[in-house]
Amino acid sequence: MEVEVAPTKKIVIFGVEKRKTENLVWCAVTYGVNRLFWVDGYLLCLEVYEKSFEHEIKSNIFPISQLCYAKFPNYIKIYEAEKGVQIPIVNASDTKLYQTLLKAVLEHEKVNSVSTSEKRKNCNCSCSVNTKRFRIVY
Repeated sequence: MEVEVAPTKKIVIFGVEKRKTENLVWCAVTYGVNRLFWVDGYLLCLEVYEKSFEHEIKSNIFPISQLCYAKFPNYIKIYEAEKGVQIPIVNASDTKLYQTLLKAVLEHEKVNSVSTSEKRKNCNCSCSVNTKRFRIVY
């Protein structure tokens, strides 16, 4: 029997949003997300469609439609959004995949912390700056 370990080579995230914790959690609950991920003081919610897995098998690129994140200093196993409405949180701080996602998201935040008006100042056109899409390669 042959076993091949083929880790994900590339992830493409089409949208990133920094959210308030309570808004991120409520969105996840109402959207039907079954778990959130905690990585080194941040809560992550990933919107991944089933077709993403098929796409990864065919092209070796894993697409994530939306990734929302919030500062969340202390890990807890269950977050209660409202009385009787709970969502589990997985501590993924020890996984390379989620560490890499968080690193890319925080870098994205840092790069995009410059105001849009400052970005336009350095641009000789009247376009709007769109930096939502980025790639993670490891």
